[in-house]
Amino acid sequence: MFYKIVDIKFEAETKLLYINNMFLVDGACPQNVFGIQESPAILTDNQQIIHFEIPENMKHLILYNQSYLLADKDWKQITIYKKSEEEAKILLLQAFYTHAVQRHIIQLHSSLIDFQGKGILFLGPSGIGKTTQAELWSKYRGAKIINGDIVFVQEKETEFLGWGSPWHGSSPYCENANVPVKALIVLKQAKGNSIRKLEGFEKVKEVSGNVFYPQWLENGIELCLKTLDHLLSGTDVYELSCLPDEDAVNLLEQVVFCNDAKKD
Repeated sequence: MFYKIVDIKFEAETKLLYINNMFLVDGACPQNVFGIQESPAILTDNQQIIHFEIPENMKHLILYNQSYLLADKDWKQITIYKKSEEEAKILLLQAFYTHAVQRHIIQLHSSLIDFQGKGILFLGPSGIGKTTQAELWSKYRGAKIINGDIVFVQEKETEFLGWGSPWHGSSPYCENANVPVKALIVLKQAKGNSIRKLEGFEKVKEVSGNVFYPQWLENGIELCLKTLDHLLSGTDVYELSCLPDEDAVNLLEQVVFCNDAKKD
């Protein structure tokens, strides 16, 4: 089975039940980045010592609850020993991100909407209202919700693309689509609606706290920060303190798209 997430193609020995079929591609991919196979995990709920030998060609080991991943030196051959589909899905994300970050792609804790061909990312921790704000834009502006929780941003020659992915947390929104990034919106809950543009250190601080860093990769943090620096250098960032209502949509639209309206 062949899959493509963002611009990264890989081959799985069998169908991955935890990956939406929309990420499947037909036929062999001539430029597969890595290959993956699955096996049952041998870890149990019992408190006992388990010994197993790691194959000579495998160098990396990542544990997640009772599942684990083995990968060779270059992360080209990967085996996931899964206890559950959900744990396997998280481990696949680690393998995918290992390759993604080396291709100028970073992962953010964010929802993503496509409004008239322009991408808006709502950033913040779980429970802050990322999915809620995306749904408000869908309801009142007809925006398309691409993802409700995990977004990948890819640096291209002249723009940044926001991508949907199979990983979407507790949000139901998961689309295999991309859109040029217009702005990043850092959400804050408040008793009223207000917005301000972030600059300098505050801009970096607020956004960097919503970036996932592959600390298992030797230069993973450095690669993330380099792409993030490029993103912030050319993208507006706003702090939106808001209520879950249409007025928050109106306010954000007036500020972020005001220059577009003047051009028209």
